[in-house]
Amino acid sequence: MELAYIPSPSRGVIHLGPIPLRGYAFCIIIGVFVAVWLGNRRWVARGGQAGTVADISVWAVPFGLLGGRLYHVITDYELYFSEGRDWVDAFKIWEGGLGIWGAIALGAVGAWIGCRRRGIPLPAYADAIAPGIAVAQAIGRWGNWFNQELYGKPTDLPWALEITSSSDGRIPGTYQPTFLYESLWCIGVAVLVIWADRRFKLGHGRAFALYVAAYCVGRFWIEYMRIDDAHHILGLRLNNWTALIVFLLAVVYFVMSAKKRPGREDVIEPGVSDGPAGDDAGADAKGESDGAEKAEGEESEAEAKDEAEAESAKKT
Repeated sequence: MELAYIPSPSRGVIHLGPIPLRGYAFCIIIGVFVAVWLGNRRWVARGGQAGTVADISVWAVPFGLLGGRLYHVITDYELYFSEGRDWVDAFKIWEGGLGIWGAIALGAVGAWIGCRRRGIPLPAYADAIAPGIAVAQAIGRWGNWFNQELYGKPTDLPWALEITSSSDGRIPGTYQPTFLYESLWCIGVAVLVIWADRRFKLGHGRAFALYVAAYCVGRFWIEYMRIDDAHHILGLRLNNWTALIVFLLAVVYFVMSAKKRPGREDVIEPGVSDGPAGDDAGADAKGESDGAEKAEGEESEAEAKDEAEAESAKKT
């Protein structure tokens, strides 16, 4: 008999008249807003302009959603294109199914476009937004709770997740809450990146690389706990292999970047210093120049007066 467990919501959607309000979609939207807010604070702290992160996110977020959905559909194509399935469901992103690997990959393409339009180095932007992405993932994982999906092996632990739905092959019972494990891990990754960035002044994409590597470590063991259907290669789930490969790439980039380009970027957003602060500096310089000219004129008048008095004394 289970004394305690995490209950699942009775449903993942609430209808406001004809409009469906889905918990999964709300988690994604809230996560995006938090990521942009945190990224903006970090960008401004490094000398960037407020609003730049949001402007670039207009490109990065749609690309990221598209990439996340493409990865999911491609790696789980049988859910949409096998016999008895409706391929139109592949477009129903609000029902769940986003692969973080595809979201980051294609989201980076969108961010690159936005950065290029603003003349901003992509690595600097990635460093600023990295902890925010981790927090967004932590929030987004609660969308899986609303959908009663992506849970682990059966367990009777006090924090077990209760599954009540029996659709799509689910068996009601209590399972490992892998969505919760990953959510907490992502919060830890965000804290780690923020601390390391302040302590070691990470730059040139190394804060982002640290985020990727740290996330992959957690995703590997959490993925290993899951029991939902997945493609296996040499006994490991596809996402385990993806996490391992991406982890190695992130570590290699971190090490190589530290050797070739130590320290941080001196300028992350060209033209910011030419704004109001620059105008004030110009005004101060002009004021100092005018003051110097005035002082010089007064000094010349005093010298002329002294010469005149000396000449008058000689005549006397």
